[in-house]
Amino acid sequence: MNTKEVNSANIPLIISDGCCVHFGSSPALESVNFSINRGKKVAVVGPNGGGKSTLFNALAGLIPLTEGSLTIEGSTPEEAKGKVSYVPQKDLINWNFPLSVKQVVEMGITTKKLSSLRNRKQVNDKIKKALKDVGLEEKINNNIKSLSGGQLQRVLIARALAQDSEILLLDEAFSAVDIGAQEDIMQLINSINLDGKTILIATHDVNNLEEKFDEVLCLNTHCCAYGDPSEVLTPEVIKEMYGSHSELFNNKSHFKTEGNNSND
Repeated sequence: MNTKEVNSANIPLIISDGCCVHFGSSPALESVNFSINRGKKVAVVGPNGGGKSTLFNALAGLIPLTEGSLTIEGSTPEEAKGKVSYVPQKDLINWNFPLSVKQVVEMGITTKKLSSLRNRKQVNDKIKKALKDVGLEEKINNNIKSLSGGQLQRVLIARALAQDSEILLLDEAFSAVDIGAQEDIMQLINSINLDGKTILIATHDVNNLEEKFDEVLCLNTHCCAYGDPSEVLTPEVIKEMYGSHSELFNNKSHFKTEGNNSND
């Protein structure tokens, strides 16, 4: 590895420097600062309206910043669109179209990527590989309306994998699926992460984050904290995120408190 490659490896993949997004006069993100290194698995947590989806839309280049900067390998999200795959909340997608699983996954293959594939067989092979990676190759010709919530989520992840991007954004990947499906999706995410992809997952579940994620980004319009879940999920940070509802989390033994003794 040459010096340039070493330096590149040490530079954060994603940097938010005073990132702001306003809708009219209302701030959705306000002076958000963090940096994420390549290959990390990051939970993005916070209340409804705290800016999680807005941040993902900004990272995907779908909405502009009003102030500050947000960069991916030194490029703006608009310039780096091919490096980011975004799986939005399922509820935001219109599933009334009579689409097959194959057609949904093919939507993830961009025009640029299609132009590099020489024939239809290559396109089909790419779709089959993405579905095989998520364990749904046998569902390739099924109508999406026939799938369970967990299967549908995996199809959306397959669509994202077909893009061959470096960063995967998953917005509420565990919502409206049962516990078993959540575990299956988490195992899939771990496998994708082991392949070197950087993964950000917006979630409302703050339980056992230190067992599932490398880092946690706590948002409530601004960045309340970022880092190792076992270090940053303090009662103070929970209160900063959830305000009067923070008492719901007061009995979580894994939250770090000042003066805690791990032997207690």
